[in-house]
Amino acid sequence: MGHHESVPPRPAPPPPPRFGPLDFQLVLLRRMADHQPGLVEDARRELGVSQGEMREANRRWQAMVRAPRGRGAVARYRSVLGAPADTLRRQVGDLTCEALLWPVPLWPELRFEVLLAPGGTAVVNEWLIRAPGSPGAEPRTVADLLPWSATVDEVGRAFPPARLLEGSAPTRWRLAFEAPDAQGTRGAYVGDFTWGLLQEVRPASGR
Repeated sequence: MGHHESVPPRPAPPPPPRFGPLDFQLVLLRRMADHQPGLVEDARRELGVSQGEMREANRRWQAMVRAPRGRGAVARYRSVLGAPADTLRRQVGDLTCEALLWPVPLWPELRFEVLLAPGGTAVVNEWLIRAPGSPGAEPRTVADLLPWSATVDEVGRAFPPARLLEGSAPTRWRLAFEAPDAQGTRGAYVGDFTWGLLQEVRPASGR
């Protein structure tokens, strides 16, 4: 019998590319596609990525979030997005919280905010807000509420008293409010928000 030739060890597969800010934007978009597939497609093309790359970014993000010994939410955001561009103090009721803000190139006028409970370990909220110093949306009628045009806070301030409702999934919110239409007739509406950004508005009776 011939000599058994030793089989060289198979090289280890290369590590996956680092999950960075571009990938995180794809995660934001993936969550918005249920409401606004056309806008998401336009944004995806603007970023120069395929649908498969968007799906893969979302899969990797979910794996990081669900990993049994994964990083905490704050450490995860820092590893993906880098150091926050701004760190602010925010008063939430009686609590003084710390807000970490990161730029989002797709929406230059917005920031991704991670709001930390006192002590800095637990995350109270994580969503898109208007960038400090940027002129916010000031809708006057329901016709002004175009997709991606306003944040939860801005719609709530424009049409008080608004009620925040539980959304259909994590990272989703609903806001119940009354607003005039273009003819001035007031009606009850519900706005759907993903990651804090308005996706669509419909009459409350159509829920």
